Amino acid sequence: MRFYEYEAKKVLAGYGVPLPKRQFATNAEEVADATLKIEGPVVIKSQVLSGGRMKAGGVQFADTPEGAHNLGEEMLKLEISGLLPVGVLVEEKRSIEQEYYAAVTYDARAKRPLIIFSDMGGIDIEEVAERHPEHLSRTHFSANRPFSDYTAKVAVSSVGITGRDLTQLSRMISALAALFLERDMTLAEINPIAKLDDGSIIALDCHLDMEAEARVTHRKLLEELGIPDEDNRQARPPTKFEIDAATLDAADPRGVAGNLTQFDGNLGLIIGAGGGSLTLFDAVRAAGGRPANYCEIGGNPSVSKAAALTKLICEQPQIDKIAVMMNVVSNTRVDIVARGVIKGCIQAGFDPAEKIAIFRIPGSWEGEGFAILEKYGVEYVDRSISMHEAAERAVAKTEI
Repeated sequence: MRFYEYEAKKVLAGYGVPLPKRQFATNAEEVADATLKIEGPVVIKSQVLSGGRMKAGGVQFADTPEGAHNLGEEMLKLEISGLLPVGVLVEEKRSIEQEYYAAVTYDARAKRPLIIFSDMGGIDIEEVAERHPEHLSRTHFSANRPFSDYTAKVAVSSVGITGRDLTQLSRMISALAALFLERDMTLAEINPIAKLDDGSIIALDCHLDMEAEARVTHRKLLEELGIPDEDNRQARPPTKFEIDAATLDAADPRGVAGNLTQFDGNLGLIIGAGGGSLTLFDAVRAAGGRPANYCEIGGNPSVSKAAALTKLICEQPQIDKIAVMMNVVSNTRVDIVARGVIKGCIQAGFDPAEKIAIFRIPGSWEGEGFAILEKYGVEYVDRSISMHEAAERAVAKTEI
């Protein structure tokens, strides 16, 4: 899950990272009031879960509360990547002498956390890596031992930084690494880090992504930030469809029937079996289909839970048909899922034989499950039909 910048900076502040004076605002009057309290020129930043804010006009500068009021009014109506901001962040404008970049992420190949540091901040780190590799350091460290400040100093000094700057930056990198480890982040990035004209160093922008599975562990933090349980926080705020799916999944602890992401297609998907769900989603797209959603089902959900998810998906007006597909399963009863999806279709007011394009869940109790599907005239296939072929059949029965 992704954090807005104003939320990420609250988290950073808890780790002692120096930050500019700032205030989150949701209307033009609050923008003017924040500027008055800051007592000087300000930068106003649109709060969207998207990059490219500067190019889109989502970062503006103002010298007076009146000017900030007018800019805030405009920016709160400005869409960026199709998203309206939840508010704007008003920060003091500072004179900058030097910009740096720092990020902590996980290197899947090395199977270890990684610090990326550069003395060329404020631009895309990919561009620095390609054109100026000597200005970038990559430093791995262990996730199993307490983070050492020495590791942070190695990362910073590797690009030639010494003296007071080395001390200040190393302290900031240590805090960022601690945040990454303790809060189960997949990415903790500050870009840019700014060295000011008085020699002090502060974080000007921050990007934090947390493991979705860590929400329960860090529920207290999310509550402090005002983030509700149903807010899945991907690259945009959740839709009502996604919130409703998360709510019904959380209401019943038996199995999984949710974890839904909405797309703009017309084929509803009820898919599962770990990586099989991703394979099936890709197979539908490869066959020319347009998925209306990604979701997951498995772990032996109850009939009522499978029915609730099916009903929710069937009720979306853009969805013509649904496809129920999984890889071979042993811990999910085929007959229970079959009962659930048929019940959900009927509850939504549809004929299961017409609404369900294909049913492919081979596994335990499949004979009983197939008998139920046959009774209602639903097309089903067994494990002799590959996931890709099942996806192709579903797409062929759906209007493209």
